Amino acid sequence: MKKKTIYEGKILGLTIYDLTINGRKVRREVIEHRGAAAILGFDEKGRVILVKQHRFPHGYILEIPAGTLEKGEKPEKCAFREIQEETGYKARKLTHLITYYPSVGYNKEAIHCFVAKNLQKVSDQMLDDDEIMSVVKIDMKKLLGMIKNGKIIDSKTICAVLTYALKNKIY
Repeated sequence: MKKKTIYEGKILGLTIYDLTINGRKVRREVIEHRGAAAILGFDEKGRVILVKQHRFPHGYILEIPAGTLEKGEKPEKCAFREIQEETGYKARKLTHLITYYPSVGYNKEAIHCFVAKNLQKVSDQMLDDDEIMSVVKIDMKKLLGMIKNGKIIDSKTICAVLTYALKNKIY
């Protein structure tokens, strides 16, 4: 296998791989990404804590809090950090829900989804300069309806909410 890095950015890179699969020479363009952690968090009243975030080129969308892993960072540590930075809520305990790969054909990114219940408000948001978001709380049944009606377009939110609903028989 031969590989050549074409681009190396802040959160992702692009590598060209020349390799042999089943005796055939193939070329693959692959996005290199450290992965991310996402949190399906519930407040003390059982509402899901989301962020309404500006995501160019889609505009403002609703999504569960998430962030890219720092180099060498474990997904759980990232999840604890991101929920507090993006929402001001602190998780005491996280439970792993699912790890999935949003674009398996060309991207190494894995998104590690966690559940946090009874989150406690401890601070204001601690956003990066380029983050534009606000906190929104929604009932789980309403959120499921928003997914069903196509109002939620973010894959990590859809995967986490539907997985949680299936595991907990919320239909």
